[in-house]
Amino acid sequence: MMPPIIIGQYVPGDSIIHRLDPRSKLVSVFLFIMIIFLANSFIGYGVLGLFILVAVLLSRVPLSFIIRGMKPILFIVILTFVLHLFLTKEGDVVFQIGSVKFYSEGLIQGTFISLRLLFLVVFTSLLTLTTTPIEITDGLETLMNPLKRFRLPVHEFALMMSIALRFIPTLLEEAEKIIKAQSARGVEFTSGPIKERMKAIVPLLIPLFVSSFKRAEDLALAMEARGYRGGEGRTKLRVLTWSLRDNLLLLLLAFLTAILVWLRWF
Repeated sequence: MMPPIIIGQYVPGDSIIHRLDPRSKLVSVFLFIMIIFLANSFIGYGVLGLFILVAVLLSRVPLSFIIRGMKPILFIVILTFVLHLFLTKEGDVVFQIGSVKFYSEGLIQGTFISLRLLFLVVFTSLLTLTTTPIEITDGLETLMNPLKRFRLPVHEFALMMSIALRFIPTLLEEAEKIIKAQSARGVEFTSGPIKERMKAIVPLLIPLFVSSFKRAEDLALAMEARGYRGGEGRTKLRVLTWSLRDNLLLLLLAFLTAILVWLRWF
């Protein structure tokens, strides 16, 4: 059975994070991706961790749900930490196993990079957990409106990105169904040599690709049946409204940036 994943899923709710304008959430995600690189100490990453924890609590998304959805990336986080631990040869020797020495700088850098990856996934996942695909599409389209001067298909690009996000959990569910069906027929995905496991993945990919193309075709037919003709002349059922809480979110991110800059240079 495939592990659950939170990227692309939406959890209905009425929290303050849910009620934020999608444009402010998109801007905050872009800003957070940039300012996270300002942290270079345990205090800085502690401040970032506290900020993310408060955001998760305010979103009212069950913490157990987020933790369970983070399991698929734990392997990448642990691998990142181990690679830095073995490959970084700077600083003092912290401990030694046989002839292999582990240095303080490798331990610190491995911890920082792993936390950075973990924080990025959690914070960006809050966007899809608290924002519907339609709101993400409207927000992206509004933010990219200046690009229309260059005759770029802004509406189609925003729609494509939101559909791609929404299809992530759908494809994972489809893959899980195929794995269960093939496991019932005697295919082994979790035991045996690595070579045999890799061979077992090939029969999984073919029906998954076929199912993906069929879903895409069904979606295209459904959009055409409802009169979809692109972004020109379209009206919106829900009008985006920028409120005081959206300004407060950006001010909070600016304050967080100032703290990280101060911790970095002073």
